[in-house]
Amino acid sequence: MDAMEYAECEAVVKAFPPFREAMKKRGIEDMDLVMVDPWCVGYHSEADAPSRRLAKPLIFCRTESDCPIENGYAHPVEGIHVLVDMQNMVVIEFDDRKLVPLPPADPLRNYTAGESRGGVDRSDVKPLQIIQPEGPSFRVNGHFVQWQKWNFRIGFTPREGLVIYSVAYVDGSRGRRPVAHRLSFVERVVPYGDPNDLHYRKNAFDAGEDGLGKNAHSLKKNCDCLGFIKYFDAHFTNFTGGVETIENCVCLHEEDHGILWKHQDWRTGLPEVRRSRRLSVSFICTVANYEYGFFWHFYQDGKIEAEVKLTGILSLGALQPGEIRKYGTTIAPGLYAPVHQHFFVARMDMAVDCKPGETFNQVVEVNVKVEEPGKDNVHDNAFYAEEELLRSELQAMRDCNPLTARHWIIRNTRTVNRTGQLTGYKLVPGSNCLPLAGSEAKFLRRAAFLKHNLWVTPYARDEMYPGGEFPNQNPRVGEGLATWVKQNPPLEETNIVLW
Repeated sequence: MDAMEYAECEAVVKAFPPFREAMKKRGIEDMDLVMVDPWCVGYHSEADAPSRRLAKPLIFCRTESDCPIENGYAHPVEGIHVLVDMQNMVVIEFDDRKLVPLPPADPLRNYTAGESRGGVDRSDVKPLQIIQPEGPSFRVNGHFVQWQKWNFRIGFTPREGLVIYSVAYVDGSRGRRPVAHRLSFVERVVPYGDPNDLHYRKNAFDAGEDGLGKNAHSLKKNCDCLGFIKYFDAHFTNFTGGVETIENCVCLHEEDHGILWKHQDWRTGLPEVRRSRRLSVSFICTVANYEYGFFWHFYQDGKIEAEVKLTGILSLGALQPGEIRKYGTTIAPGLYAPVHQHFFVARMDMAVDCKPGETFNQVVEVNVKVEEPGKDNVHDNAFYAEEELLRSELQAMRDCNPLTARHWIIRNTRTVNRTGQLTGYKLVPGSNCLPLAGSEAKFLRRAAFLKHNLWVTPYARDEMYPGGEFPNQNPRVGEGLATWVKQNPPLEETNIVLW
């Protein structure tokens, strides 16, 4: 679905006489105050079959306010069921099921300067200036970026947003050493844990259903980067077949990142310290109420870090007077935030020390093992790192395990370092979890890839998205990663893709 369709859908719903009557029962007659957010229906039963493109909108309402950007999401409208045929732009089902009062206007609801926290902004923060009098340390030629021995290309798609191509590190006499062919976030799944109508329907696939790239911001008006900034425009095919440009969409800049390394000799008292500089490539998108910032950081010690910043506004529900919802948190009078999760799926097409055309990578899992008590462990203090080669796709469906410091190494099978060990890059998991819903939850039909933290596959041209090409209203169980791995090809030496 597209933003143009969202606007059409909102207009159609607000013009629908039974809807206007339902809003009038709630004390709202000015349709300019009403917000209609179309959400894809997903797939819960045959009624959601993809013979029609369907949306079940969420309804919110602003109050009479002179605030320039009022937070209408603080006033969810509960109890109204609307089903819209997005192809023909008609309301095909409508039911006013339950009258829940709108949450009262709250003086803390708005977020424009001077309106938050009852009209008091912080005034005790002194200016912090980031200056680079000699300019940046990076060089840019078109979309080719060079910085501190790193080089890569920047790309952009309407579905994924930012894509990092051809990542390599220039290592002295060893020359340009490839690390990855392509890095991007290919899906984002947001399942809600409230079984009440309409919240159980909130299971967004924000990349596959909406598109991260085409919902990206132009940073011309309000950029979150500091210092010397290089911007890249994003160009893609829009809803009508033309070319759309988002100016200043991708931000490239350097950041000071504290201490990279330090040591002080206790005998002499002489310290040595190195500060850390990192190169950050980022973009930000808005999908309805939420904002997401996607960042790829490159460090001077050879590390690459993926970071997602979640901001914006919660998707809320209204409460009856005195009601408390088990499946959410009360955050203001008459207002609660349903429990939910956000899953971000990165696809990393690796090329560790592989020249063009070479496919000499494999993945090794590393777990810490405790040595059994005995003659080799008489003090019962011994532990060591044990490696296991992931030989096939079915074996390589893996989960994080902090109890064994589990991590994975993508190795080149034919290149060694100066101590004779195979060269590799370590994949270090960040904070993570698995779906908290029951195993038969409907959204897992389309999101079977969430059942494991890591999947490993050999590169295949048509395997780009973990839930398949079209996740919206997809009735097929387990399409995408969960189906591909059943072929179970070997992984012992190939072009490795990490999910």
